[in-house]
Amino acid sequence: MINANVPLAVIDGMPVYLSEALSAALVALGLMLLMTLIALGRASAARRREREIADERQEAIEVRFATLANANAELSGRLGGVADWLGAGIENQTRRTGENLGKLNERLAVIDAAQARLTEMTREVVSLKDILANKQARGAFGQGRMEAIVRDGLPAGAYDFQFTLSNRARPDCVIRLPGDSRLLAVDAKFPLEGFSALRAARDDEGRKGGQARVRADVMKHVKDIAERYLLPGETQDVALMFVPSEAIYSDLVEWFDDVVQKAHRSRVLIVSPTLLMMAISVAQAILRDARMRDESQRIQAEVGRLVGDVRLLTERAAKLDAHFRQAQEDLSGIDAASARIARRGERIEQMDFSQAGESADVVKLARGAE
Repeated sequence: MINANVPLAVIDGMPVYLSEALSAALVALGLMLLMTLIALGRASAARRREREIADERQEAIEVRFATLANANAELSGRLGGVADWLGAGIENQTRRTGENLGKLNERLAVIDAAQARLTEMTREVVSLKDILANKQARGAFGQGRMEAIVRDGLPAGAYDFQFTLSNRARPDCVIRLPGDSRLLAVDAKFPLEGFSALRAARDDEGRKGGQARVRADVMKHVKDIAERYLLPGETQDVALMFVPSEAIYSDLVEWFDDVVQKAHRSRVLIVSPTLLMMAISVAQAILRDARMRDESQRIQAEVGRLVGDVRLLTERAAKLDAHFRQAQEDLSGIDAASARIARRGERIEQMDFSQAGESADVVKLARGAE
């Protein structure tokens, strides 16, 4: 057993007894308990405060969530309206865009077609340039254009190509007019070298040289046509010189009127494709009038024969009517005779052939026969 009077330890020369140690321990334990209680109280108050703050925060959060929910619902409604409006707008814009794209595609197609035609025309112009640069090809080109115009405007048999005349000359085309055995000669070999030189000239001297060559070439060709294709009694009094280009014909009329007048005096008419078409139209009208006159004469002959047939039909109808009237008269006579025979038969049936009335019946019968 521990003696309470015996010190447990000596600290700094001071003895420490068991009772004092126990008292100090109890005091320390009490202090600890007190501090623990104070700490627990403070912790409990802190927890209550925290719960209150948490509750307040929860309420605030719930309020905020409710507000956010309302705002979200309102925003959803507005967004729905905006979405509908945007959808309708986008749909309209899409439709308009589609229509615009369709129109754009149509315009692009037209542009592509125009571009293709332009490309084709460019190739044709280049080909025409090559043709005009070659004399033989140029002659074939003019011949082809002239033949196309004649074929389109006149019936077969009203023209011939490369026809040989009595002097062995062969015009490019001859046209036959109705009621006239003479042929209209057409030449399609127009000289274009002078015009090419004139257009290629870059100074006055070159232009003068080109103009002189145009006059010389055209007048020589006019002379050749007049000498070869104007044959009295075989061809018409005039011949046609065909120019295959409207532009060249326009330049010829504008800048070389003296050449055109000299050609007219030589009985050679210079014609462009349009003028040749007009001349062909006139020839076509003449042919149509000639056909109409022929048809009218044929119609008059047919009408004369028709009148004769009608007259013969009338005479035969009159004879048939006379036969009908005679037949009706004969039928009337037959009807009357039949009626008399019937009446006589009835009288015979009514006669009494007894002895008393025999003589009287015979007398009656005889009278009835009369």
